[in-house]
Amino acid sequence: MLEAKMAAELVEAKNMVMSFRVSDLQMLLGFVGRSKSGLKHELVTRALQLVQFDCSPELFKKIKEIYETRYAKLSEPPGAPKPQVSPTAPTQPPTAPDGMPLHASFDRSGNNNTAVPRTALSSTNIDYPSLYGKYLNGLGRLPVKPVKPEVRLVKLPFYTVLDELLKPTELVPQNSEKLQESPCVFALTPRQVDLIRSSRELQPGVRSVQVVLRICYTDTSCPQEDQYPPHIAVKVNHNYCSVPGYYPSNKPGVEPKRPCRPINLTHLMFMTSATNRITVIWGNYGKSYSVGLFLVRQMTSAELLQRLKNIGIKHPELCKALVKEKLRLDPESEIATTGVRVSLICPLVKMRLSVPCRAETCAHLQCFDAVFYLQMNEKKPTWMCPVCDKPATYDQLMIDGLLSKILTECEDADEIEYLVDGSWCPIKAEKERSYSPQCPILVVGGSAEATSDINGGPPQAPSVENGKAPADVVDLTLDSSSSEGEEEEDEEEDEDGEPKQKVRRAYKNGLASAC
Repeated sequence: MLEAKMAAELVEAKNMVMSFRVSDLQMLLGFVGRSKSGLKHELVTRALQLVQFDCSPELFKKIKEIYETRYAKLSEPPGAPKPQVSPTAPTQPPTAPDGMPLHASFDRSGNNNTAVPRTALSSTNIDYPSLYGKYLNGLGRLPVKPVKPEVRLVKLPFYTVLDELLKPTELVPQNSEKLQESPCVFALTPRQVDLIRSSRELQPGVRSVQVVLRICYTDTSCPQEDQYPPHIAVKVNHNYCSVPGYYPSNKPGVEPKRPCRPINLTHLMFMTSATNRITVIWGNYGKSYSVGLFLVRQMTSAELLQRLKNIGIKHPELCKALVKEKLRLDPESEIATTGVRVSLICPLVKMRLSVPCRAETCAHLQCFDAVFYLQMNEKKPTWMCPVCDKPATYDQLMIDGLLSKILTECEDADEIEYLVDGSWCPIKAEKERSYSPQCPILVVGGSAEATSDINGGPPQAPSVENGKAPADVVDLTLDSSSSEGEEEEDEEEDEDGEPKQKVRRAYKNGLASAC
């Protein structure tokens, strides 16, 4: 009997919703915190879903209030005095043969020309939560007047939210068992089904528009990242859905980590207006978790890169002003910075930059390549700057317009230096130094002696000054005794007045070191 009354209430509430105007629908949806934008048929569909899957008595009370307010104005003729109703004699609404109360608009026994006063629908004392609890398990209940702030999930760059199918709702354990099951039901609208069917395929069997399940901690202090509870499993229409596995750990004693990402449920859902049943199996170990269902469009790294190029390029003049700000003389500092070096090689892949970018929150001028950065976060999202190891989310990224210009103008250098006035100069790579001795080599032999340079230059001819022959070259490799002997020979030469030819030590290939 209780379920029959509840079913009658649902049918009556749906009939009232179907008769609402756009303003009435917007008022109802705004009351429960749902989106009020869209065409009338979309608003009606959204409101009917609330009636179908929301077991809150406050919602039914609000529907009755809006309905009575509207039709009370229509039923009263202009200027007619309001009927005096005795508080001790309430008006009894007409009843159907089976005892169910009927609204005045459905009373066909009265005179059509007489305005029948509208009466409130009977508010049977039905315990909706206890009646629906075994079906919705707390997941389908939308808090009409939340006592505490709602749980929010962080925005994911690779997922654009199109619709919110189920707000983040806490997983409530039903018993003292460690393994819990929390089911919920929902249905897709025809528009949502068309979006999924008409979306392109990212890979075989995976479309860009998806219905995803996200799980996080029940914490309202800040937006929460995806976090799975222990022993997580998801069933869609009694079929198990695949959940991301664990990353293998190469370090001994370190537990493997599981990437907590949105779980795609689309391939197991009914692409009709039929009701879908989602069951979350989770381990109850003291921590509180919340789940939400969303209709999203999955993006690729190429699409995010194109979006970044469209809206995220910083003008070269602004980048130049930032360089000046970095190199501005600090009066409190004893060290003056005259320039800062910036590499044109990406720290991620050790290749030349193609799209230089960095986060607005980074204090450095060094950039990394946006192409590889987005590709790496598409596979394993970390969103950490490879230069300073600080958070660099997609919304904080910007393309350095000045360095992009420099990359096109400077093609033969891998590093540049910014100067205090905002200008720049390339830094050429130094050539590898030779391991040969850095001293001139003397060539011995023949009448014409010449020296050859270490770099292999041509030997220089001996110079002639004032018509005299060039002086003999002293061999510095001789020991001290040889030097003394040469001095004695010089003295004998001075006494005789005739120069004597020096005896030189022979070296291999006719070379002698001058070091």
